[in-house]
Amino acid sequence: MRFFTTFFIMIVFLAACQHQSPTTKKVQLYNHSGDQVGSAELEEESNGVKIKLKAEGLSPGFHGIHIHEHPKCTGNDFKSAGNHLNPEKKQHGPMNPKGPHLGDLPNIHADDDGKVKEELMLSGATLKEGKKSLLLKDGTSLVITAGKDDGLSQPAGNSGKRIICGKIIADE
Repeated sequence: MRFFTTFFIMIVFLAACQHQSPTTKKVQLYNHSGDQVGSAELEEESNGVKIKLKAEGLSPGFHGIHIHEHPKCTGNDFKSAGNHLNPEKKQHGPMNPKGPHLGDLPNIHADDDGKVKEELMLSGATLKEGKKSLLLKDGTSLVITAGKDDGLSQPAGNSGKRIICGKIIADE
């Protein structure tokens, strides 16, 4: 009987741990006016977090996109989101030999109608617990910029004003 009680407690504990580690997360994206202009679905994968992005209201062309260190999207510059997520204290950009930040993502492309529908991979990141978690502390945010990220300039790729923001948090 003691074996079964211990076994039952272990099963309940493992189920509780799995519940605390999400494998998907939905993020609503907003512009400075507070209008919802898109969404992102984040999904845990073995090599990182896959991001399925849909957005509209952008100017046609390339735009930078990054994960930022705070789950805050206030003001008309979204500076409340803080800097790029960078738990390993690297420099910005995939072309930088001392980079990239964990939050650095490839540029996205808005079509002639200002719409984006892309899948991105944030390698090394996780939605589970750990130093590279997007849900660490209070969470993080997903930010899209007005211009293209050059992949090298410090501290953020010279990609212009932050124009779209969405909070990545554990519970909402």
